[in-house]
Amino acid sequence: MLERLQTQVGKEDRDLTILRVIVADGPIGIVKIAERTGLPEHKVRYSLRMLENDEFVEPTPNGAIPADDIEERLRQVNEGVDRLTDRLGEVRDAFDGDE
Repeated sequence: MLERLQTQVGKEDRDLTILRVIVADGPIGIVKIAERTGLPEHKVRYSLRMLENDEFVEPTPNGAIPADDIEERLRQVNEGVDRLTDRLGEVRDAFDGDE
């Protein structure tokens, strides 16, 4: 179970790394994102698809750009991460209580 969670957190971290580059330098394409992040192009491509599906970025002929409401979307993500962190603490505490 822990390994699955670590894998998913790694993917989300990669997506956020790519999103930061797009916000800072967009429009930007896959090759430039890979160069700036050190990530393989196939992983950048996958993350871009996920970010597009979640409506964080939009594709353009010149490369990916952030969504118009990116600040609000990132605020919501931060709030969700805070709730998730609290929940993970509760889960950890429940396991500690079983010992």
